[in-house]
Amino acid sequence: MIGLSKPLWGLIAAVAFVLLLHLLAPILMPFLLAGVLAYIGDPLADRLEARGMGRTMAVVTVFFVLSLFAGIVMLVTLPLLIAQIQLLIERIYDGVAWLQQTGLPALRHHLDLPEQKKPMDAARDALSKHWGSAGGIFFYLWGKVSGSSMALLAWTANMVLVPVVTFYLLRDWDVLMAAIRNLLPRSMEARTVVIAQQCDEILGAFARGQLLVMLALAVTYTLGLWVVGLELALVLGVVAGLASIVPYLGVIIGISAAGLAAFFQFDSLWPMVGVAVVFGIGQALESMVLTPMLVGDKIGLHPVVVIFAILAGGQLFGFVGILLALPVAAVIKVMINHLHDYYKQSELYESKRGPVELEVDE
Repeated sequence: MIGLSKPLWGLIAAVAFVLLLHLLAPILMPFLLAGVLAYIGDPLADRLEARGMGRTMAVVTVFFVLSLFAGIVMLVTLPLLIAQIQLLIERIYDGVAWLQQTGLPALRHHLDLPEQKKPMDAARDALSKHWGSAGGIFFYLWGKVSGSSMALLAWTANMVLVPVVTFYLLRDWDVLMAAIRNLLPRSMEARTVVIAQQCDEILGAFARGQLLVMLALAVTYTLGLWVVGLELALVLGVVAGLASIVPYLGVIIGISAAGLAAFFQFDSLWPMVGVAVVFGIGQALESMVLTPMLVGDKIGLHPVVVIFAILAGGQLFGFVGILLALPVAAVIKVMINHLHDYYKQSELYESKRGPVELEVDE
C-alpha cells in the first residue's frame, strides 16, 4: 500500500467531511439550530454551575428561562405580526390593482404603445380555451399542495426536535468538548486549543453581539416607522432588522419596502422622507454605537467577505449553508491568520539570500 503524507490525509478527510455535510444537509437543520442554541446557552449554564448549582439543574434553569422568554415574545408579537401580514397582503393587492388600472395605462400612454387586453380578461380567455386540460391542472395543483403538506409536517417535526436536542447538547456540552480535546494528537493539542479558543471568541462575539444588534435595529426601525405613521411598521421593521445580518442588506430591503408602502398609503412625499430618515438614523446607530459596543472588532470580517460567504453557503448547501457561512468564514479567518504567522516564521520567508534586483529596460 502506498503511504500518504499527513497533509494529504488531512485533505482527504476535509473533502469527505464536506461531501458528508452536503449529503446530510436536508436533515441537519434541527441539529445545527440546536447546536447554535446550546453554544449560546452554555456560558449561562457555566456561570450557574460555578455558583454551586448542578449541571442538570443549571441547564434546566437556562432552558426554562430561554423558553419562557421566547414564549412571551411569540405571544406578544405573533398576533401583531399576523395582523400586519394580512394588511401587507391587502396592500399588495391594492398595489397590483393600481398598477393594472393606473400605472400600466399611464406608461402605455406615455410610450405611445398600443392598447392590450387586460390581464384578467386574457386569463379568462385562456382558461375557456384550455378548459379540457383543467383536470390535469387540478391534479398537478393537488400534488403540489400534498407535497407542501408533507413538507409542513416535516418542518413541524424538526421544530419539535430542536428543543430536545438542545437540552441534551447543553447538558453534555463540556463533556463533548473534553472528549474532542482528548482525541487530538498530543503534538497538536496546544496549538489546536489556542486556535479553538480564538474561534470561540470570534463566534461568541458574533452569535451574541450580532443577535443583539439585529434585535436593537428591529426595535429602532419599528418604532421609527410607527412614528412616521406607516401601517406596516412592525413587519417591515422586523424584516429589516433580521436582514441586517448582511451588511447594508437590511437598509436596502427596509427603505425600499417601507418607501413603497408609504407611497401607496400617503398622498404626500414627506412620509417617504421620514422613512429615509428612520433608516438613516438606524444605519448611523448601527455603525457608530451598536456594532462597536455589542460586537466590537473581534470578528474582523470585511462586508464583502460576509456577503460572499452567505451567498456561497446558500449556493452550496442551501439553508444549512447560510447558517454555517459566517461561522465557517470566521474560523477560516483564524486559520489564515495562523498560516500567515507560520509563513512569517518559516525559512521560505526568512530567506538568507539578499534582495533580487530587477533590471528595467529603459
